[in-house]
Amino acid sequence: MRVLRRDFLPADLEREMQGAGVDASVAVQARQTMEETRWLLELAKQTDVIRGVVGWAAIAAAGFSAMVEELVREPLLKGLRHVVQAEPKGFLDGEDFNRGIRTLLGTGLVYDVLVFAPQLEEATRFVDRHPRQQFVLDHLGKPAIASDGLAAWARDFRELAQRENVVCKVSGMVTEAGWNTWSEEDLKRYFDVALGAFGAQRLMAGSDWPVMTVACEYKRWWEIVGGWTAQLAAGERALIEGEVAKRVYRL
Repeated sequence: MRVLRRDFLPADLEREMQGAGVDASVAVQARQTMEETRWLLELAKQTDVIRGVVGWAAIAAAGFSAMVEELVREPLLKGLRHVVQAEPKGFLDGEDFNRGIRTLLGTGLVYDVLVFAPQLEEATRFVDRHPRQQFVLDHLGKPAIASDGLAAWARDFRELAQRENVVCKVSGMVTEAGWNTWSEEDLKRYFDVALGAFGAQRLMAGSDWPVMTVACEYKRWWEIVGGWTAQLAAGERALIEGEVAKRVYRL
């Protein structure tokens, strides 16, 4: 993990993006503090390479509705995320958290779903409670690629994909694979399932930079994505490589 034990700032991101031919990005929360959310928003105001922020806020808090009134005044805030992958089973069934999600309706804010594959069934129940809320499933629901968890993941993943208010982010795959042993073909099996389940109209490419650098360089990741999408029609490729993100995050 030592490659991550330093600061990663907009200048680092801009250098990586230029090398990979990426035009713009959305910064997504890592720490569950309002301080980090405000910091990411300040960074986005200072650089054109960050076009939006998915931050964190205390969604389950009693005073969340008042927080939302403040948050929606930030035009660069596009959504919120909670690190549900670190929460106990049943977290997404909790009434307080669901009350907070209901508060987002009509604000234009997206909710990014960050779960491991065994939590996808729970995530589907959660989404079903909020049929008019826009959701983004991060990192394909984090399948256990390193242990060949394709079958179990695909079943629950395809079920969630039937919800039209969910789009899927193709990102974070290399860190769920064997960091030093993954192959492009290993990953492509999961991409193919995602494409079949969501279609290009509800897939967006992402990176999970800088976390992904434990297993893959930024430029290399985008070369892999480009290889997958090269087989698609130009319109489908444009959707996955930017248009879906622009639409969903209002960029």
